[in-house]
Amino acid sequence: MYRDVVAIAKSFYRLAMVTPSLHVLSLLGCSLDQMTKVIASWVGMDGFVVCARPNNDLAPGVLLYAKTTSTYLDLRRRGFDVSALRYEDLVARHLDMCRILMEFCGLPVSLAEHAVKGLDHDSQRNSIFAKSSLAHIKVPQLTPETTAQLNELLIKYGLPLIGEPNILEGTLSCS
Repeated sequence: MYRDVVAIAKSFYRLAMVTPSLHVLSLLGCSLDQMTKVIASWVGMDGFVVCARPNNDLAPGVLLYAKTTSTYLDLRRRGFDVSALRYEDLVARHLDMCRILMEFCGLPVSLAEHAVKGLDHDSQRNSIFAKSSLAHIKVPQLTPETTAQLNELLIKYGLPLIGEPNILEGTLSCS
C-alpha cells in the first residue's frame, strides 16, 4: 500500500515524534552510518540505509517513500507479480477497494464487508501510535523551499515530483 508522498512525510514525522529511536534515525541520515544501521534494525528496517542527510523535517518520510516505492517498481521491472493499493483509493471507496483486494488475493469477495468494518476502528488505539495520540503533533509546513528540497530526493529515485500525478504501475483500482 502506498499513499501521497507528502502525507507519508507528515505521518512519518508524527511517528518519529513519539518514537525516540525513529526520531534519532531520522535526524542522523547517514552521518553515522553504523549507528543508523543499528537503529534501523531495532525499528524493523533491516537493510534500510539512506545515504542522504535530511535537510528538513519532512525529508526522512520522503526518503522512506522513495526507497520503498523504487523497490516496488524495481520488482515489477524484474518481472515479479506484485501489485499496489493506493491508500487514498481505499479511504475514498472502502467497499469497492476491499472487494477488489479480496478478488485479487483469491478470497471470497463477501469478506469485503467485514474488512470495511475493521477499517472503522483505530487499530493502534491504546498505544502511542493511536490517532488521538498523534493528532496533537503539529507537522512542518510544506514551503516552496521544502518542496524543492524534497523534489531533489524524488528525482534521485526517479519518482514523480510533489504535485504530479502519482499512480504507480500495477496499482489495483476500481476502474
